[in-house]
This record gives sequence, C-alpha cells and structure tokens, in this order.
Amino acid sequence: MTRGSMQYWQKRRAYRRLPRVRSGPRGQKEPTISSIVGYKAGMTNVIVLDESQKASDTNRACTVIEVPTTEVYGIRLYKKDGATGYRRSSQDVFEKNAAQRAGIKKVSQKNENVESARKEISQYSDVSLLVVAHPKGIATGQHHPDRFEAQVSGGSVPDRFEYAAKLLGKEIKPHDVFKNGEHIDVISISKGKGWSGVIKRFGVARLAPKATQKIRHVGTLGAFGMGRVLPSVPQSGQLGFNYRTEHNKRILKIGKKEEVAAVNPKSGFINYGNVIADYLVIDGSVPGPSKRLLRIRKSIDNRDSKGIKEPKISYIATTGKAI
Repeated sequence: MTRGSMQYWQKRRAYRRLPRVRSGPRGQKEPTISSIVGYKAGMTNVIVLDESQKASDTNRACTVIEVPTTEVYGIRLYKKDGATGYRRSSQDVFEKNAAQRAGIKKVSQKNENVESARKEISQYSDVSLLVVAHPKGIATGQHHPDRFEAQVSGGSVPDRFEYAAKLLGKEIKPHDVFKNGEHIDVISISKGKGWSGVIKRFGVARLAPKATQKIRHVGTLGAFGMGRVLPSVPQSGQLGFNYRTEHNKRILKIGKKEEVAAVNPKSGFINYGNVIADYLVIDGSVPGPSKRLLRIRKSIDNRDSKGIKEPKISYIATTGKAI
C-alpha cells in the first residue's frame, strides 16, 4: 500500500476466520448457489494456451484450493421488515440428519416445514442455503465443521426455494457450482503480521535523528488546535489479518479427488501437505497463507455473460519446490 492511501482504511483485524459475503452475483437467469468454501493449499505453475496472444502457450502462476465435503443442512427464508425495509431472518427449514452432522444438537423435525414454507413462499423476499463444510480428513488439521450461509441468486423467489429444496440434505461438489474457465471472486483474510510500526505499516520516511532524536516515527500527530488525532495520521498498530476480495479470478481446472496426482508436488505443498479431496486451480494468487479458509463466489460483475472459454492446460508443475 502506498503512503497515505485510504483504500483499505481502517486497518483493523478481521473478527472471525470465516470471511463474510454480503452480496451475490448479478444477472443470473437460473437459480444457483452463490458461494462455497475451500482451503488454500499452495501455489504452483501451469502452461496454458493464451488465445489473446496469438494462441501461444504461457506459463502462469496459479493457486490450488482444496474443497472439503460440503453439505446443505438447511434453508433460511427472509422477509422485509415493514418498519425499515431491510430484510430479516424469518424462518429456517432444517434437514435433521445433516443439521446434526453440522454440530447443531437440538434439531426438531423442521423438515416437515418444507411443504408449509412452499405454500407461504409469496410472503418471503429472499432465500439462502445453510451449508456446512467438513474439513476433517484433509490436511488442514481441523476437526470441527465450518457453517456458513450462501445466498441463492437468480430467478424468482419461488424458483429459488424449489432449487434450495432439491439441495436440502445433499452434498455439493465444485463442478456442480462452477465451470472450467469461469471467473470467480475469492474472499479471504490476509496474512497476519502482528504489531508493526509506521514505516512498515504505512511506508513513511525515516526522520533525521539530528532534529528529533527519533528515526522510525512520524513527524507530527496533527495541528495544535485540533485537540485530537485524526484517523488519517499514520500510527503503529496491527498489520495484516484483514478482509480482502480478489475479483475476477479465472478457474483453470476443476479437479476431482481421483485426479489429485495431477497437482500434488512430490514433497507436498509447503505447510500444507497433499491434496486428497476435490480441488480448484485458480489463475494467480489469493490472499492469506496456507490452510486459510476461503470463500469462493461467482463473479459479482457477471464477467462471463458472453460465454465461458474453457482453458487448455498442457502442463502442471509437480516437481521442484511448490509454495
């Protein structure tokens, strides 16, 4: 970040490990789930045909994301608040067995409410899926499930509900949501670097010790008559562990767990190990270290409205040092 940039202000820590997703893709004609989760395994490089440069092969850095077993355990229906106009959670419909696997201990037979909710669907304004990811068994070392809410985008509200009802209690695969060559958004939390001073945090210039007897400090905290320090003044504080969104990252390959040998380095990914489940190969880098939990969302800019071109990969590096 350049000196004085306000792009990512305020520099505050994320309050939880699961990134938030506040909006879904626009312009979808058919109902679809907007996002899933995955874990960053590491980076490697691929040779892919680049049609924009006279159909020549290019060497591209890419990120491998492992997608754990993901299951839909409930449906959340929203109504608009008459006082404020904002949506509010109105009713949850659970599938009992899937909800218990998600760690919800007290679950009544709410799956009987599917029919009653279908009759009253005209009262609701939005539909979301309650989804759980089970990372147990993959290289993250995590044993507890990650529960999150994924918006259903596209179509009318009754169409969204019917789409959600078909997925209730079923497993979601990456190839059920995305396609090869599709553009996506990756929401993550950047690497945390602890407490840092103003030079590392903001890139301010060193002071002349002859004038101030200080070197790695700011020259002034503000005007005399201000009575307070403005938030735009560089100060020491927490660096990193912030919410970040990478827009329009292209999917180069959607792999199944039977095809993990195509991406696993001989020595495994550093600080991660080997990929054993379904995975995505994403063009470029994504925020965060290895084992970081990521939210993978359909492109909010509707980048693929004119069609999706499937990439042609001729080589994936599995030798040498993967990062």
